[in-house]
Amino acid sequence: MIKLVENNKIEEKYYYFKHESGLPIYVAPKNHTSSYALLGTKYGSIDNKFKTGQSADFTTVPDGIAHFLEHKLFENENGIHADQRFAATGANSNAYTALDKTCYLFSCSDNGEKFDESLEILLDFVTHPYFTPETVRKEQGIIGQEIKMYDDSPGWQVYFLMLSNMYKKHSVRLDIAGTVESISKITPDILYKCHSVFYNLQNMALCVAGNVTPEQVKKAADKTLSHAIPANIERYKYDEPEGVGQSLVEKKLKVSKPLFHIGIKDPETGLFGIDLAKKSAEIDILLSMMFGKSSDFYTRLYNLGKINNKFEAGAEIEPEFSHLVLGGESEDPGYVMDAAMAEFEDKIRNGLNRQDFERFKKAGYFDSVSLFDSTENIANSMMNCLFRGYDTLDVPEIIGGVKLEDVERRLNRLFKEENFIMSVINPI
Repeated sequence: MIKLVENNKIEEKYYYFKHESGLPIYVAPKNHTSSYALLGTKYGSIDNKFKTGQSADFTTVPDGIAHFLEHKLFENENGIHADQRFAATGANSNAYTALDKTCYLFSCSDNGEKFDESLEILLDFVTHPYFTPETVRKEQGIIGQEIKMYDDSPGWQVYFLMLSNMYKKHSVRLDIAGTVESISKITPDILYKCHSVFYNLQNMALCVAGNVTPEQVKKAADKTLSHAIPANIERYKYDEPEGVGQSLVEKKLKVSKPLFHIGIKDPETGLFGIDLAKKSAEIDILLSMMFGKSSDFYTRLYNLGKINNKFEAGAEIEPEFSHLVLGGESEDPGYVMDAAMAEFEDKIRNGLNRQDFERFKKAGYFDSVSLFDSTENIANSMMNCLFRGYDTLDVPEIIGGVKLEDVERRLNRLFKEENFIMSVINPI
């Protein structure tokens, strides 16, 4: 049964149905010239220990296997890469592995038969794996070279240098791609096992946005998908202690000036659904107020020449882990770190400005509504929200309901000196 879900206040809607195969499907009709389809599984680099209802013990798999599996699914038994199949329909395809999920996507300007064919290709190659010892060995060489490229990437290194020292036990500290040594342990059997567990259709979702109908999407699913029995996945729960490993970690690479990340580890985890959405909204408003491009902090340090326009503030707020990141370039990262700490202390002592709060809350509300202008943003927002247990149509109202006192409480919970860490990539 196809269900219509609406938010009349912002005049947006989507259709939802659970396909007979078990796959949840979301279709947001938009009168756009292009359409976007995103097929995701709740399986990312952090999922290196798991068990199913039939298993007594946890299975530990090599680090980087979610990313490896993403690469391998594009090939079939005939040696035809999925990108070649998409090229024939005129669609642009891609995929990515994140800490908490893996997603496959395509966009196209044809909303008729070519879209239908592209959607069938997407659903087909992701759900029909094919691995042999020879193809796995070949991919180990390819991804091994990719890992070495990441080793020389300042942006990648400063991020994972921070995470690997921020977290002491949790698998979020591990590089998404793994290491040359860890991927050398991957076999076809391990890949098939991970695919059967995490690519179970009931652990996945399909989000489509564009000038398409739910009936059109259902027809493609009917042609390509078979019924899946739930896998009953149990993910390993890491007992992550408070505090960070080291407060300062440094590395040298070929950069013109030092690159830094200031990380703030949030010890509060386990939230899901509306509670998680509310926390995320509070932190986004707080970061915009304190460190956004129009904040006093940014203006002051920019005028002093301590930061440039590459400085950004953001957060990753997930059920299993949570942290804030301030990052950019600076000839004096230590000064920026001290200034950020002092900014927290000042705002805790003197409180947040109510006018600034109202301004940034309105900006956050506007952003949550304007994302519906892009089919890509709609599909990605739908996927991100549903994997976190809430509805993307509810986000504007959640942001609108945030109070200044909520943000001030969040500020006081976050600021603990032992949860701060700075990673720096220095010039050779």
